[in-house]
Amino acid sequence: MPVRVHLDAPLHEGADLTLPPEASRHIQVLRLQPGDALIVFNGQGGEWAATVTRMGRQDVDLAIGPHQATDRELACPVTIALGMPANERMDTLVEKATELGVYAIQPLMCARSVLKLSGERAEKRRAHWQGVAEAAAEQSGRTRVPAVASIQSFDAWLAQAATATGLCQVLSFGPDAAGPATLLQARGPVLLLSGPEGGLDPREEDLARQAGFQPLSLGPRVLRADTAPLAALSLLALAGG
Repeated sequence: MPVRVHLDAPLHEGADLTLPPEASRHIQVLRLQPGDALIVFNGQGGEWAATVTRMGRQDVDLAIGPHQATDRELACPVTIALGMPANERMDTLVEKATELGVYAIQPLMCARSVLKLSGERAEKRRAHWQGVAEAAAEQSGRTRVPAVASIQSFDAWLAQAATATGLCQVLSFGPDAAGPATLLQARGPVLLLSGPEGGLDPREEDLARQAGFQPLSLGPRVLRADTAPLAALSLLALAGG
């Protein structure tokens, strides 16, 4: 696959533009030269052929070529709301969820969350995860970058999520939880709620159920907080292309 670069800017055929510093460094590290081809996309659908026209010391110029109406997104937009796993596991989860086609990611602070973030630290981490999603979209051939939402407390988020439409499911070990085959039947928007290390506490799961979330089981084995959402997303990707 050609080198792909995400640009947060309007794009159109015939435009000449200078890449921002981070994208320029990426091109320089890859040792592209004037005349070399690459692909650029801005997350608004499709992608553009482009050509390097100048390699400067600090920046790189491109000429934008024809638009290609490429679509590699899932048929069903999937949002994952999850209690943030600690350490570097959230980075990996964002990366892999992007590769699997997630539409959006909502980080949550739950009762059992190990990772607690607020204020400037929370926004700094969110911006970092958004960058992880952008890099994963470039690598995986996606034409849209999933949005990583601002970190919220479980209760504040659920008050908004209660109005969500489509298939809303919460990962659960409850005896009434439906099996994973349920995900293969998804035909519209999906909102999947998953807990942090230790899972959602009983109060949180009860509130989610009261808000309309249906309990979902991924089987008898206990999956890590960063594994369970990816397992569910893999099934949704199988169902939604």
